[in-house]
Amino acid sequence: MTPEQWLTVIRAESAVLADTGAAMLGADIPACPGWTVHDLLGHVGAVHRWAADRIDGTRLYRGYDGIEVPAGEAVIDWYVEGRDQLVRSLTGKDPDDTVPAIGGPKTVAFWYRRQANELAVHRWDLESATVPGRQRPIDPAIAVDGIDEWLDLFAPRFIARGNGVPAGLVGRTVHLHATDIDDGEWLWEITPDGIAHRRGHAKADVALRGPISDLLLMLWHRRSHKDLDVVGDDTLPVPILDLVHVT
Repeated sequence: MTPEQWLTVIRAESAVLADTGAAMLGADIPACPGWTVHDLLGHVGAVHRWAADRIDGTRLYRGYDGIEVPAGEAVIDWYVEGRDQLVRSLTGKDPDDTVPAIGGPKTVAFWYRRQANELAVHRWDLESATVPGRQRPIDPAIAVDGIDEWLDLFAPRFIARGNGVPAGLVGRTVHLHATDIDDGEWLWEITPDGIAHRRGHAKADVALRGPISDLLLMLWHRRSHKDLDVVGDDTLPVPILDLVHVT
């Protein structure tokens, strides 16, 4: 995807958050146990500000967790302000400029991608509370991109924070297979250090088949692998996904 495509996603998905009604702020979010809609807006608004801070090089925040979030319905306008700040920061620089980022310096394009993927998943989270059972799937293009980003950026970080890869999982293989698009397949091999992966069709110890949106949501622990078609060793998904559990 291109920065222009990611920006389109940012604008479209953030508009859903911005349009949240004040009456919904106290609603629980089934996709994020323990969170309300207010909590979600606070989290994403803080992430936008933190990303803009990195892009601009202002260094106001060490992380997003310490950013103060307003109480009550003021969080809605506060969220919009953070989104607008993010868009100004992104579009105010060349996508190829180098800026601080997760894991070390990267291009501004990294932040376009990261914020687009952040919003796509959290828009789905929001709709699990505001239109339960009717939330829209994540767009296929951003879901494919999100899986690639998850494998390259987040899986190694999650595994490094854990207790290592159990010896019994080393060498086991997983095939992700999107059933609703072409070119939506990945092969994983579990190594002592994490997950080696490549795109394409291949036989594996277990195949997880389903819509591309559900595959991405499973990686972020919003869907269960039991919601998918599991072919092969059905004992593997749980311990493998536990390696990369969001904490």
